[in-house]
Amino acid sequence: MNTKKTLLSSALVLYFVIAFEVLIMISPFAGFFYSVMNPVLLKLAASSSTRWLSAFYLPHMVLPQDGLLQAIRVLGSVLFVAGMAVFFVCAAQIYTAKFTKKGAVLGGLYAYIRHPQYVALGVAGLGLSILWPRFLTIVLWLAMAFVYYALAKDEERRMLNAHGATYRTYIDKTGMFLPARLEKRIAPTSMLMKAVFVIGCIAVTLGCAALLRMYTINRLTLWNNGKNVSAVAILPEDGFKMEHRMAEILALPPVKERLQAGKQYLVYFIPRDYIMQGMIADTGGDWKLYKQHHTIAMISDWVFHPFRHLREGHHAMHHEGMQMQHQNGTTPSDGLVRRLIFLSIEDVNVNNTADLFSINALRVPQFMVDVDIHNAAILDVKELNHGSGWGTVPTPTF
Repeated sequence: MNTKKTLLSSALVLYFVIAFEVLIMISPFAGFFYSVMNPVLLKLAASSSTRWLSAFYLPHMVLPQDGLLQAIRVLGSVLFVAGMAVFFVCAAQIYTAKFTKKGAVLGGLYAYIRHPQYVALGVAGLGLSILWPRFLTIVLWLAMAFVYYALAKDEERRMLNAHGATYRTYIDKTGMFLPARLEKRIAPTSMLMKAVFVIGCIAVTLGCAALLRMYTINRLTLWNNGKNVSAVAILPEDGFKMEHRMAEILALPPVKERLQAGKQYLVYFIPRDYIMQGMIADTGGDWKLYKQHHTIAMISDWVFHPFRHLREGHHAMHHEGMQMQHQNGTTPSDGLVRRLIFLSIEDVNVNNTADLFSINALRVPQFMVDVDIHNAAILDVKELNHGSGWGTVPTPTF
């Protein structure tokens, strides 16, 4: 039994370690974390059968302009916060009862369901899976749900041994994870129905994630030159700027001479001080978030202000852009500076836009240019290493 509990607890710990990857990656402990986790993610990404696990199914870097994607992102924060709040309330009930020696907790949410803490953690876990939407996270969330069921059954066995008829009466009056009336209507009874239920949950969850990935790709703000260069805007309103300036920018000598014939390119069109650009490429130490000293502020923004942290660079850019000098000595007009990060697309044949974001595609940083969009003038050019600010860690596509 101790071995079983250890395995179950280890599964829970694994889920939360991976689910909290985004929290760890912006903390000073990122180096230690990725020294262990990166080999796992790279191993998954190396095989065509498991590569999808390291991919993302919702936008994480791109500000969604679609109402549905915005609602889902907000829902992720709501579920995470609400789930953790309920979990701590229930934990307070349990430990108060232990300290006061009042026996089993049967009040509050426990008057309706027997395991509100597990339900709360499941809800918070689903929220985390939206906040950091790797397929691996949602798969482990499913595993976590089944682990919770096993833990709950084990707890109920021990409570029956300890409290006998009293706890049996409690079981008859309450549901395991949902109110009794609802649970009795939908809970499978036979082993066959339970197996169908489990398979159905897995299929629906992963199917919805895959559909959301396709939906996300179709809602990105994109530009294409009809040949070998496509661009995606972090801010939806930058679609207008791409339409009017990208062709001119690609014709500028410092850009044109770096574009190789026969190669396909994806360009991230971002504010120059966009806070999460280190996930796209290693553009400098300022954009390696684990080197910043605002971890708590970034975490709270990530949870409570789901879109503000994506716009922080945009708000700051105007002031800084007016300070920066052109290479020819003039100043950017109205601070309209954008950073264009060029990545080559490898390992897939690009026949349409969706291929740029294919799970099998390898996106390799090549170079970046800072451009005064108003004048289509290049302010700076920099060659890039072939990794992100986190080295070779598979980071978000969107």
